[in-house]
Amino acid sequence: MKRLLLPTILVLLFHFQSKAQGRELPVDTVVTTQHSVVINGTSIDYTAKTGTQPVWDENGDPIASLHYTYYTRNNVKDRAARPLLISFNGGPGSGSVWMHLAYTGPRILNIDDEGYPVQPYGVKENPYSVLDVTDVVYVNPANTGYSRTIPETGDKVDRKKFFGINADIKYLAEWLNTFVTRHNRWRSPKYLIGESYGGPRVMGLSLELQNAQWMYLNGVILVSPADYKIIRNSGPVAEAMNLPYYTAAAWHHKALPSALQNKDLLEILPESEEYTINTLIPALAKGGFIPNTERSTVAEKMAYYSGLEAKDILDQNLSVPTSFFWKNLLKEKGGYTVGRLDSRYLGMDKQLMGMRPDYNSEITSWLHSFTPAINYYLQEELKFKTDIKYNMFGPVHPWDNSDENTRENLRQAMAQNPYLNVMVQSGYYDGATTYFNAKYLMWQVDPSGRMKDRFSFKGYRSGHMMYLRKEDLQKANDDIREFIKNTQANGKSAKY
Repeated sequence: MKRLLLPTILVLLFHFQSKAQGRELPVDTVVTTQHSVVINGTSIDYTAKTGTQPVWDENGDPIASLHYTYYTRNNVKDRAARPLLISFNGGPGSGSVWMHLAYTGPRILNIDDEGYPVQPYGVKENPYSVLDVTDVVYVNPANTGYSRTIPETGDKVDRKKFFGINADIKYLAEWLNTFVTRHNRWRSPKYLIGESYGGPRVMGLSLELQNAQWMYLNGVILVSPADYKIIRNSGPVAEAMNLPYYTAAAWHHKALPSALQNKDLLEILPESEEYTINTLIPALAKGGFIPNTERSTVAEKMAYYSGLEAKDILDQNLSVPTSFFWKNLLKEKGGYTVGRLDSRYLGMDKQLMGMRPDYNSEITSWLHSFTPAINYYLQEELKFKTDIKYNMFGPVHPWDNSDENTRENLRQAMAQNPYLNVMVQSGYYDGATTYFNAKYLMWQVDPSGRMKDRFSFKGYRSGHMMYLRKEDLQKANDDIREFIKNTQANGKSAKY
């Protein structure tokens, strides 16, 4: 019998490898490997499964194939009691590489302690991974990573089924139902974690999973969430909310007046936040009818909290774009620009004058490390061999942003599910999805305030991907561990 099976196994293995090495991935396949990692001093054996799973249409035909990587700790006696963390990045159009290879997974980038690239590029063990307390699956939505629509291009691709905020939520919920069923995880406590655009994605999924898939969660983790109710709108609130971020970034670069600079960051941010909420928003609401004396007073105070010149603030009618801040904060202090997603990073422009930097210094730095690392890791360590390009940023645009209602989706999901808790994680130096916008998002989800005890906020002294900094990598993973521990049911009924 063994002699008969061996040729069949070899043929199937060759079939996978020959197809995977071409320009088309198998629609439905998996490669399994065994590994170990030391987390917080304990050696943990684990299984890695990386492969593709279809998205089906109404007729049961595959219309996309999503690539995923799934980590499970070995020798677990009761898998049903073990949590499952489902991880998404954002964009939209971004692969799952960022949190996979730098935050929660068992391997992280070969970078220095502050997150800057070093050669040779590659990966190393993550001593702070949450794999000790939860299994994790990293999902690449359509056209990100190795995931692709079927067909990949052309008029036959029904883009409206994938490339919009509500379409994205709908098909991913259906895909997760299949994944959870295949891997027998229906009884497990489940958590969603989403970074940046992944924030509204998992907020929307929290309700879609309940209402369309009857899958209830224990927690949602929003990492540097993008709040499009703020980002895509102008007006006094959206314009004023940037000031606390300006304070943080300027403090990091020692660009604030000594009265602020000589204090710790966490001492001065509440002061900037209070000024924003109670003075700046009402002042901007007056528009062109604000009295000149008040206008000048506000400009001076904004300069005090931002490190910019009061004249520049007046010239822009008290509404300072983030791009101007990135370009001009250090114009007289070395002539560098500061990064958008992480303002610790410095850039060098062609000329000092201008309204915005020539390029994003932080993303160019990150791509140094992430791109070679994910290509090496998936193919050489996880043995997923293919000539398909890993899309760090995939072709998903135009993206349909209409009818965006994810704040309300999350509120409804929490109201319907007493088990559901939310944690927000943000870096103080993130200038794209700022920490204060993340706080504001948290405040606005439940206007009644009756569920506010089920929210928590964690801030870190880094940027959008706070986990790139070693100190914050450890702290942020510990915060996830604590969140998972504190949101277990432990025999308590789901009722008010």
